[in-house]
Amino acid sequence: MHVEDLRWFAVLADTEHLTAAATALGTSQPNLSRSLQRVERAFGVALFEREPRGVRLNPYGRLVLEAARTGTAAVDTAKRRIDALLDPDSGTVRLAFLHSVATSLMPDLLKAFRAVAPQVEFELRQEPAHDIVQDLESGEAEIAILAPRADPALYGWLLLERQRLCLHVPPGHALASRHRVELEAARDEAFVGLQPGFGFRRVTDRLCREAGFSPQLAFEATDLATIDSLVGAGLGVAVLPAGSVRGNDSGAVSVPLAGVQARREIGLSWRLSTPLTPAAERFRTFFRSRPVTSS
Repeated sequence: MHVEDLRWFAVLADTEHLTAAATALGTSQPNLSRSLQRVERAFGVALFEREPRGVRLNPYGRLVLEAARTGTAAVDTAKRRIDALLDPDSGTVRLAFLHSVATSLMPDLLKAFRAVAPQVEFELRQEPAHDIVQDLESGEAEIAILAPRADPALYGWLLLERQRLCLHVPPGHALASRHRVELEAARDEAFVGLQPGFGFRRVTDRLCREAGFSPQLAFEATDLATIDSLVGAGLGVAVLPAGSVRGNDSGAVSVPLAGVQARREIGLSWRLSTPLTPAAERFRTFFRSRPVTSS
């Protein structure tokens, strides 16, 4: 039994005549009869009483008719909703993004895209990098703003921004007047960082290891704005991307880190094994022509 069998069943129930129903449906009477047989086999009972001038629903048929109308209406609604989601002009993009770009890169990207596609909707998921990769794998998100890059064998990548990394220090700190600083100069400082599991935490831990020390974490947070505020209050130093915290007047000073490795690359990522929906493909295509920015 198919959904269309239930539609045909409902038309037959309304007309109570095989020939009239077949004509209304644009099919032959034998086709309609076979369709009715499939419905009756599925329910295991005859649904019509055969009469000289046509057919008439029996009590079982009335139950099935109610279910058929409810079911086909639900299927039609789902189809309309899916069509709307797949519309490149008014569909929905399921987008996951890092906490660390929530107040910087993300607003700029959405604003730029909305200027050319104002009807496209977004389902946003703000979470750590490892959760984003899991959501891409499960399909909960179909495209993501991510750093560091996920497995290139499984996930596509479109570079969006290179961020210079800085040592964030309290106002009046001995390193605040430097034009550039080696991270090793902060080896004896108390650090403020993201909690373990965040992608940027892995970046800062790697940089400290390469500088020859393990940072002593005084505080751990879940967003960069909180880290900036704690540094501004004199509770430690931190490694942060340049320009990653906007509108937060903590007073903390950003000193660029020396070294070519002291940068973070952020990009769009998607699962290679699954085609993007039209709205998500439009989002990705829009940023292919966008120049990579550096901070």
